[in-house]
Amino acid sequence: MQMHTIHSTLLAALLLLAPAAFMAQADEVEKVLFLVVEKDDVIASNTRSGRFDRLDLQAKERIRDYKVSNAVAVVVTNQRLVAYGVQAGGWQATRIEAGERVERIEVEDYSATVVTNDRILNFYGRSGAWSHVRRGVQLR
Repeated sequence: MQMHTIHSTLLAALLLLAPAAFMAQADEVEKVLFLVVEKDDVIASNTRSGRFDRLDLQAKERIRDYKVSNAVAVVVTNQRLVAYGVQAGGWQATRIEAGERVERIEVEDYSATVVTNDRILNFYGRSGAWSHVRRGVQLR
């Protein structure tokens, strides 16, 4: 009789937890973006759309760093920050300002944040839009 009660309790607990586990998996962004990075060449492999998008580097532009997540990537060069979002498609750039140094890059799902010595920049991969705020500014 006790074994039946234990099995019933375990079954009830599993049935209660199953929807939460399913919801957590449903919110996860699948891995659909890969970067192929060589000395002076970056190609975004967007498996969601079946596209391969090459990042065209400008004269004397060099890759300094990069990060990639499931659906967004950021490439730092000596001249600009360039991001790729699988839904927006294509590379979107913003210039690095004179004297600006990248301190940290974070990428996750569709979002990226780049922290420099002067600014905090966000990139949203669904819309392909960059936004920024100066550091030291009080945010509300």
